[in-house]
Order: sequence, then structure tokens, then C-alpha cells
Amino acid sequence: MGTEYPAAPIVGVGGVVVRGEQVLVIRRAHDPRKGEWSVPGGVVELGESLTSALRRELHEETGLDVEIGPVVETFDRVHRDGDGRVRYHFVIVDFLCTAPSGEAIAGTDAEAVAWVGADELHAFGIDPHASAVLRKGLALARRIVES
Repeated sequence: MGTEYPAAPIVGVGGVVVRGEQVLVIRRAHDPRKGEWSVPGGVVELGESLTSALRRELHEETGLDVEIGPVVETFDRVHRDGDGRVRYHFVIVDFLCTAPSGEAIAGTDAEAVAWVGADELHAFGIDPHASAVLRKGLALARRIVES
């Protein structure tokens, strides 16, 4: 099943990858939202668990092997065309992740990658919802470290 004009919602995963006080963002190489900076992740394949899909997607997009923590947020994203038809419908589960080692590099579905602090998110033009998820992930990571 393709992601454009789907017959049913498509499950996706995202990784709020934190190192210290910075979070990893990617510039999307494909639609939807080609060219925009966002949370790395992708579509869950049939028979794949959420965490297996996330590990695969993050490795493909950033070259990093991650440790996956708790869910940061679950939400849906619906995009309609000019006629009101559903062009894209994703149900996305974003997880807090860490990448203890390795250098992030742009992979298959990313034009670029960057580590940014919460105060830098606006400079990347990250949409308000993704920015809120990234900030929520950074706050959750701080709470985990402090406990």
C-alpha cells in the first residue's frame, strides 16, 4: 500500500534522539513535507514491531544505532488535497531515543541532519507540532537523568 491516497491510516514512528541538551532533526528528502526539518522516522512495515521499525528507520536516515526509551507522544497527521480527499493519513508514535555513540549522517530519506538545542528549533523552521514534540522529548530526557 502506498502512502499517498491510502485506503487506511498508515502507522509511522519517530525518534526524538537526545544527546545532552540537543536533539537530532532531519531535513526530509521526500514528500510529504519534502525539504522541511522534522523528527526522523518513517513507516512501519507489515510484520514489523514499532521499535524494530524505529531502529531501522533511524539507521537508514541518520546512520545511528539508537537505544529506545518511552513514548513521547502519539498523534495523527492528515493532509487533504484541494478537493478535500485524504492524500496522506499517518498515525505516528514518537519515542525518546539516545544514540550513545556514532556520528549522524544524512541517509536514504534525509537531505541533511543537525543536532540542535531547544532555543534553535525556530531557526530551522520546524513546524509547531514537531517542535513541541522535540521540546517534550528534551524535557522527558532531563527528568529521566535527574531521577
